[in-house]
Amino acid sequence: MLRHLLLITLALAPLTLLAQTPLPAAPTPAPKPISTGAISVAAVPVASIAEVKKTLRQPNVVLLDVRTPEEFATGHLPGAGNVDFRAPDLAAQLQKLDPSKTYVLYCASGNRSNKTALLMQEKGFKHVMNAGAYKDLKDEVK
Repeated sequence: MLRHLLLITLALAPLTLLAQTPLPAAPTPAPKPISTGAISVAAVPVASIAEVKKTLRQPNVVLLDVRTPEEFATGHLPGAGNVDFRAPDLAAQLQKLDPSKTYVLYCASGNRSNKTALLMQEKGFKHVMNAGAYKDLKDEVK
């Protein structure tokens, strides 16, 4: 009987070793990029006042105030045209502009001029400058 027990133990020993060996792991999927929650916002940086002045002295440059007509009426830079960023027909107004010219845009804070500059670039305008805020320009650009 002891002999049979010894034979059974010897026969089962390799099976217990196989049972303890881990199975090959399934291929792991590629790691997913970590989302930080940050929002990437495109921007046309605000040009320095010196750059704005230099650009305005060049030929084929158009100065545009993208504030509302009411804001424009309270004061604007000399020679500026007005294209209202908030107007429902903004895209139609921009289509009337010559994309071969250089445009210098400003508004109350630089936000609307940035958004208008991005929109113009999307529409094929190659030379668009964000001049920033009217309050920063009004005493410098004459």
